[in-house]
Amino acid sequence: MNTRLWITAGAATAIMTLAGCAAGPNEQWGTAGGAVGGAVVGNAIGGNTASTVGGAAIGGLIGNQVGRRADERNYYRGQRSGYYPYNGPTY
Repeated sequence: MNTRLWITAGAATAIMTLAGCAAGPNEQWGTAGGAVGGAVVGNAIGGNTASTVGGAAIGGLIGNQVGRRADERNYYRGQRSGYYPYNGPTY
């Protein structure tokens, strides 16, 4: 019982730390969604607390990186020459 409490507390701390460090909106959503999805998959595979927590941690890391890449892509897409509806292109 005591071990499960420590594992759960450690995983919750890790997830909150990752979510707190997330910068962009896609990165935050990716961390949260990845943690939830990883917890579901981890529980389905292992069926115990440790696999659920491990899946949440791994899913949170993967979701964080996917969200970060989406934020970077959106940032650089806005900087490149594209569609300027009000003031025309800037050179």
